Amino acid sequence: MAAKRGVADAPVKGRRVLVRVDFNVPLGPDGSVADDARIVEALPTLQHLRAAGARTILLSHLGRPGGRRDPKFSLRPVARRLGSLLGAPVPIAEDIVGIRAIDLSARLGNGEFLMLENLRFVPGEEANDPAFAAQLAQLGELFVEEAFGTVHRAHASTVGVPKRLPSFAGLLVAREVRELSRLRERPDPPYAVVVGGAKVADKLPLLESFLGRADALLIGGALAHPFLVAQGFRLGATPVEPGLEGSVRSFLDAAKESGTRVVLPSDLVVERPGGGPPVAVALDAVPPDAVSQDIGPATVTAFGRTLADARTVFWNGPLGRAEDPRFASGTRDVLAPLAGRPGYRVAAGGDSGRVARELGVAAAFQFISTGGGASLEYVQGVELPGLAVLPDA
Repeated sequence: MAAKRGVADAPVKGRRVLVRVDFNVPLGPDGSVADDARIVEALPTLQHLRAAGARTILLSHLGRPGGRRDPKFSLRPVARRLGSLLGAPVPIAEDIVGIRAIDLSARLGNGEFLMLENLRFVPGEEANDPAFAAQLAQLGELFVEEAFGTVHRAHASTVGVPKRLPSFAGLLVAREVRELSRLRERPDPPYAVVVGGAKVADKLPLLESFLGRADALLIGGALAHPFLVAQGFRLGATPVEPGLEGSVRSFLDAAKESGTRVVLPSDLVVERPGGGPPVAVALDAVPPDAVSQDIGPATVTAFGRTLADARTVFWNGPLGRAEDPRFASGTRDVLAPLAGRPGYRVAAGGDSGRVARELGVAAAFQFISTGGGASLEYVQGVELPGLAVLPDA
C-alpha cells in the first residue's frame, strides 16, 4: 500500500488541528486509567504538534455507550492521564460539538490541547452521520489520523471529517502501515503465522488469507478445537464452537492445495473437575470430563521447531487461557525463544500486545501493532476506509 501524506508535512502552526486518537483504554475500579499504552503510543505525534505550534483538538471514543451519554464512559480520566504525561492540562469539552466546544477550540493557543468528550455519546459517530461529521470538521482546519485501531470503521470521525479537511497520517498510523505492509506485500520466507484465541467463524477469513502466502500456519488455543474435532478427536467437556465442521474441512482441503502447511496441537493441557492439577494428555486420551486449557509440551516443541527457521513470523492471539498463570506456559514457551533470532516478527490483533507484555515476551517482536480488527483486516489485504480516505504521499 502506498505511504500516506504524513503529519510532518502538515502546515500546523497557529492552526486548529483535529487529531483522531485511540484512547479507548481500560479503566480501573477507581475510574483511573489502568493501562496507558495507547496514550503513550500517540505521544510522539502530539509532542510534534505542540512543538510545531498547533492548536490540537483530540477526538476519541471510550467503550460502547451506545449513542447515549454515560458517565462511566467519560474521557475525563483519560484527559487527566494525558495531561500528566504532557506536563500540561488538557481541558475537556463536555458538549462535543456544542457552544462550549466551539468556544474552547477558538480560545486555544499555539501548543495547547483540548479533548472532546466521548464521540460515541453521539449516535451520529458510529452512523457516520454527515451532519455530525460536518460539526466536528467546523472545529478544526486540518485533520490528523492517529487512531489506527479505528481505521477499519467508517465512522464520522474516521471517514466523514477527513473528507472535509486537509488530512494527514499521524506518526503512529504511518508506522503501522509501513510495518504491516511488510507482511502483506513482501514477507521474507519462510513465513510462519501463529494464530490462537477463539471465534473460528470470525477468524476463518484471516486464516484463509494466509493460504498460499505463508509457509506454515500454526493454530492453537480455542481456535484449534473445531479443527481437531473435524479430524475426529474427542475433546471431553471442552466447549467447541458449533456448526463449523464443513467450513473447517474445506479450509484444510484448501490448505493442502495451497502448499501452506497447517500445524495443529498434538497434545493439550487439560483441567478436570475437583480441583486437581492440570495435566498434559495426547489428543486421543482426553478424559470425558476434561476441559482443554492450553497446548501441551509436545505441541510447544513442534511449534518451536517450525518457528526456528522462520524469517518472518506473525502472531495473533494466545495459545491457551493465558490470563491464568497455570495455562500461560504454552504461549510463553512458543514465543519467548524468538527473541534475538534473525528475522522480522509482528504481534497484532485484539489483546496480543497486552498478553505479550504480561507474559514477558514483548522482546520477541520487532513490532507490536496497536490495532485489533484493523491490523488483522490490513494484513488480510482488506481496504480500510479510514486509510483509504487519506491522501497518498
